[in-house]
Amino acid sequence: MKTNKLTNFLIIAAGAVIIFGVGFKAGEYKNSKSYLPANSINNARNFDFNLLYETMAQVENKFIDKKKIDYQKLYYGTIKGMVSSLEDPYTFFLTPEENEQSKEDLEGKFEGIGAQLGLKEGRVIVVAPLKNSPAEKAGVRAGDFVNKVDGQSTKNWTLPTTVSKIRGEKGTKVTLTLERSEKEFELTITRDQIIVASVEFSVKNNSVAYLRLNQFGENTNAEWDKAVGQIAALLQSKKINGMVLDVRDNPGGYLESSVYLASEFLPRGSLVVKQESTVTPSKDYLVERDGKLINIPLTVLINKGSASASEILAGSLRDHKKATLIGEKTFGKGSVQEAIDLSTGAGLHVTVAKWILPNGDWINSTGIEPNIVIVNEPDEANTLTDETDAQLKRALDEILK
Repeated sequence: MKTNKLTNFLIIAAGAVIIFGVGFKAGEYKNSKSYLPANSINNARNFDFNLLYETMAQVENKFIDKKKIDYQKLYYGTIKGMVSSLEDPYTFFLTPEENEQSKEDLEGKFEGIGAQLGLKEGRVIVVAPLKNSPAEKAGVRAGDFVNKVDGQSTKNWTLPTTVSKIRGEKGTKVTLTLERSEKEFELTITRDQIIVASVEFSVKNNSVAYLRLNQFGENTNAEWDKAVGQIAALLQSKKINGMVLDVRDNPGGYLESSVYLASEFLPRGSLVVKQESTVTPSKDYLVERDGKLINIPLTVLINKGSASASEILAGSLRDHKKATLIGEKTFGKGSVQEAIDLSTGAGLHVTVAKWILPNGDWINSTGIEPNIVIVNEPDEANTLTDETDAQLKRALDEILK
């Protein structure tokens, strides 16, 4: 049985790809002839594939460095090129190794530099460095364009290609040529093991629950439930006045998880997000459980590193008037992908739909505007503390006023 996943994701490179999805069962691959629907098989028969074999033969006969001829790489390269010709950055082919890595990364542990990557206007961009990661410590910031990796231009690179170049073992180094404010500079970063906790909980000012959400991965719902249990108990005993939910620099995750988390604050039957498609049935994702924090005063922190599932969560709470959004405009990732496990362990991610917020907004490439605009100004070390975090200060003030 092969497993397909519907995904609403942003590619993350912390030296790794993190693919986000919602579980979705598919039918069996009965045999090699069943991979294509009938109309695709008929269309394929109109093409002369001899050109492919002719090209491979000429490479074998003519290419000067025979040691570099690897038929497995040529084969995978052919498939990658076919898929990339669709010119959709979120539709791509993964080799068995890349596919396995993407699944392992969902567990929140991998080796790399800890930088979340996306695409903007066809260019590789840092969505955000992970907290306390080698990338953050080296000075990488959200919004930096990645122009080169170890001297190689990233022009026309796919995200998986960029990730494969940046990814590496703990202790090894990678040099990135970044562009910030139209000025290029280089950073050499030592890779390390990255461990990402989905949820970080604390109490600010002895009166406001603060929950930072880093990603929507495999363990997010369980970590969320534990933290929410603590918050609900504090709220019931009147030890807190409200809550700040921080999804800044959160690149997204499982669509299913965003619905689950939004359901903590919304009544049963509320629309969280709608999925629209021309190739799969449209679907309304509704609240199907009783939330524990429906009446809690709530502010949500967002910035340009908030993407995908983060935007679903923040946007849905905004549309239902359950939260005040504070910070900066979000990234703007509004498409849905299906993650398909292929034979030999390879994978395919293909855009199949778009998601729409409850009020009808499709925020792809436009993002979500906050109710209150506050821009943080990091110091030269690119660090923020509770004392210098203007966005957090305003979120706390909104709860306490």
